Amino acid sequence: MSVTVAIPVRDGGELLAGTLRALAGQSVEHELLVCDSGSRDGSVWLARAHGARVLEIAPERFSHGGTRNLLVGEACGEHVALLTQDAEPADERWLERLLGGFELGPDVGIVYGPYRPRADAPAAVRIELERWFASLSPDGGPRLERLGESELGLPVADFLGRRGFFTDANACIARAAWERVGFREVPYAEDRVLAIDMLRAGYAKTFVPEAAVLHSHAYGSCGQLRRSFDEGRGLREVYGWREPASPARLARNLRGELGATRRELLAAGVAPARRRATLAAVTRHHVLRLTGALLGSRAQALPAWARRRLSLERRAGFVALELDRSSAPPSTQDRT
Repeated sequence: MSVTVAIPVRDGGELLAGTLRALAGQSVEHELLVCDSGSRDGSVWLARAHGARVLEIAPERFSHGGTRNLLVGEACGEHVALLTQDAEPADERWLERLLGGFELGPDVGIVYGPYRPRADAPAAVRIELERWFASLSPDGGPRLERLGESELGLPVADFLGRRGFFTDANACIARAAWERVGFREVPYAEDRVLAIDMLRAGYAKTFVPEAAVLHSHAYGSCGQLRRSFDEGRGLREVYGWREPASPARLARNLRGELGATRRELLAAGVAPARRRATLAAVTRHHVLRLTGALLGSRAQALPAWARRRLSLERRAGFVALELDRSSAPPSTQDRT
């Protein structure tokens, strides 16, 4: 397979340097393509020093879906692996394993892998990432998702969770599939929307647990709340999901989270003092996440200034996508 690795970049700094170093050691030869949207920290020079072909666009031209369409359209490979600037391949076989996901079926259009927490990730973040990605493949092997003929018209709400999950921070796309089904110009969760469109178009997606990247964030309390607000608003915009506000349900969620964490810590033989500290951190993390989700999934009822203030991305809008009634995403010919 011919393959391109494509990365949108802006002021990538040391994290971008780590990603580029990891790509230089991959077991599969590839084209390296970067789209920079106004970096001032030397990211363009750094990318070129690592052999990348660099596209440069003005910052105002950047959009999550549009910039990725530009990258895939400019790529030379039959397959295009997508990373973010702070998603570092965990080992030299990352790309090889991602490409292996296409071998599970001739209809595979998209493949993705998990995030692993960085060494400095907070305990609550580490637990959340490990638990979520482990749930996507309980047996630890590659997992194929496709729709049956009778499922192609499923409502978008049925794609919430594992069935519709996909991340373009660690992914690979078959160019032929992208030519039929590209990224939409949406303000958030362009990767989830692509997965829904691909599945509805008859393509399969593959999750490859061993094709991991190092990718985690250490937010403070305010940052965590804002990040969760953006995620909650995105789930409402894409799936119509509204986080239940029942105090009893919220309490059950918190108890379940803490119970699972306590059992994991006990099984690992963690000392009591560290166990208590971890449980306190998980409590704080989960409360902030739930608070952000409650607010974000009700964002349409908030004034624009409040949405901007609560958003980590400073986005003031709310755009319900209504994917059950909208037309298919534009083909390559339509996009060009």
